[in-house]
Formats: sequence, structure tokens, C-alpha cells
Amino acid sequence: MSKKGENIYKRKDNRWEARYIKGYKPDGSARFGYCYAKTYREARNKLNAAKSALLKGTAAATGARKRFGAYCEEWLTLCRSRVKESTYMKYDAIIHNHILPNLGGCHLSALSTVLVEQFSHLLLYNAELSAKTVRCILTVVHSVFGYIRRQDALLLPQNIEIVYPKESKKEMRVLTREEQQVFTEYLLDDLDDCKFGVLLALLTGLRIGEICALRWGDISLSDCTLTVSSTMLRLKDYGANAPQKTKIVMTDPKSNTSARVIPLTQYAEKLCALRKKKDPAAFVLTGKSDRYMEPRALQYRLERYTEDCGLNGIHFHMLRHTFATRCVEVGFEIKSLSEILGHTSPKFTLERYVHSSMELKRDNMDKLAAIGY
Repeated sequence: MSKKGENIYKRKDNRWEARYIKGYKPDGSARFGYCYAKTYREARNKLNAAKSALLKGTAAATGARKRFGAYCEEWLTLCRSRVKESTYMKYDAIIHNHILPNLGGCHLSALSTVLVEQFSHLLLYNAELSAKTVRCILTVVHSVFGYIRRQDALLLPQNIEIVYPKESKKEMRVLTREEQQVFTEYLLDDLDDCKFGVLLALLTGLRIGEICALRWGDISLSDCTLTVSSTMLRLKDYGANAPQKTKIVMTDPKSNTSARVIPLTQYAEKLCALRKKKDPAAFVLTGKSDRYMEPRALQYRLERYTEDCGLNGIHFHMLRHTFATRCVEVGFEIKSLSEILGHTSPKFTLERYVHSSMELKRDNMDKLAAIGY
């Protein structure tokens, strides 16, 4: 086969063949297109027309040699100064644990709705991740797509659609009134700093990181209030000489609304008065200013406490949901409850934290007796 010009060959059957790159496969190898003609000039014209159509239709011929993973790394670098450290760590884990191993080697022209759907299916059924986790991963993919398009609108095919899996709503388990009574009596028996902190979280709806970071200076007995101003997290340590892979970080609460002041009930205020430490810098869970209890250790303690009470499968966030349920049962105004929980809106509180217990359902059904039911 003889050749004349750029990628234009004369075949053994005397026809001219023009070859061009029209895209790339997921593994990065080129996918070729071909034009055939009786003369070299006709083949060259067809080749130029095909390349022109390709440029107008998709971005396969522009910037396509740069792989998707490179853009993910660039986007992640820009996020580092824009988001909280904990959020950055979450993005880092999503990109390096899921996106790069599966999509990182793809050239932009290989990305498509079908490929993203295959990625989503793999995460759901092969990796067996929850629909909520997969939605978070796909949200990051969507954000990287937006970053690429802001660099050059022609780099990425415009018709990529991301189909998010539906989340099956699972009812959060909360302690019944009887279980809560048993648990409370257990904590009060031989009450120590850690048990007191767990009970205080149950009485105020604090998150696990918030109770771990809580100091006695955050509790005002004169105002009967508790101020949430920080949270404790265990994050990946990127230090070059870090002796461990993770580190404990004290940071601002989860969101702006998470920084809040919670009024204490009379019962909670009396408990605080009994346990109050003179040093305002002392952590509530330890009673010491130079010693804290991290969330993982507190969760282990809670598991031991609940097993001693015969309550199995209880994790710390269930205490927060239990608090919200008790508030609803006594007719708590929903906006006030939302602010006490540190939520961004009452709608979120209603959708995620309002659990109708059997006792509350029965009480409401009994109201029908007034009209003869």
C-alpha cells in the first residue's frame, strides 16, 4: 500500500484510503475513521470534511489526549482552598478510591452517558456501595465535568447525562420510651464523665463530634445554655513526616447552622451542675483539658453501654434521632427543633429526623374517638 499525504494511502485495489482519529476507547487507544475515494484529491477532501464535521459535532479531536484523571486531580487541587478540610478529605477519598481506578484512564472523547451508567452500576452491584454513596460519587463526577467545560466547552461531549440511583428510604431506629428509660437509668448508675457526656448528648441531640469537642466553658449554668462551636474529626494526615495515617482535628461545626446555642432543660441543667468542672477548658467527656476522647473511642464505649443494657445495634447517631423523636412527641415547634439540631432548614428536619413512634401513632388514632371512630 503506497502513501501520499497525511494518512492517505493507495490501496492494492487502486482506491485511496484516508484515515483519521475520531475518538478514543476507554483504555486510551485510538478509534479510527476511514474515507475511501477513487482519487487522492477526493480522499483528501473527504478527510477534511470528516475532520471538520468531527470538530463541529464533538470535541474528539481537541484536547482529547488528556485523560479524565488529570482533570480530576486539577479539580481536587482547586477544592483544597475552597472547602473545609473534612470535605476535601471526602473528595480525595472519592476520587482516588473510586473515580480514578474506573474512569481515570479514559480520554474525554470516550466519556458518554452509557460509560457513566456502567460506572454507577459497578459501584452499586460490584462494589456494593449504597445508593447514597454512589450519588455522592456521581456528584463529584458532575462537578469535574463542569470544571472541564469551564476550561473549554469543546473538550467534553455535551450530551453526557448522569443518572443518579434512587435512594431507598430506610427508617432510622430510635429508642422507645421504655428503652430510653432503661438506658438512662444505666448511665446514671455509677455516673462518670463519659456516661454523663452520652446522657447529655441524648438530652440535647448533639452529634458525636460535637460532644467529643465540647468543653465545660461551652456550658453556661447562669443562662442554662450549651454552645456548640466546634467538632472533632479523625482525618487523613497528608504530612510528609506523619507517624500515623490519620490525625484528630478540632474544627468548626458541620455547617454555619451547626454553630448554635441550645437551651438546657431543668433536668439537664441539674446534671451539669453536679458534674461541673472548675477548668473551663476541660473536655466534658474526660474532665481534663489535656485529654480528650475521640469519636471512634466514644462509639466503642456506647456499644459497651448498650450491650450491658441489652440494647443491640445502637450507634451514636441514633441518640440524636431519639432526641428529635421525643421532641415531636411532645409537640415541639418544628422550626425551633431544626435550629436546635443545627439543620439548614425545617424541611430537612421533617424528612430525615421526624420519626413517628408507635406511641405517637396510637395517641393520634385515639383522637378519632372524639368523632365517633
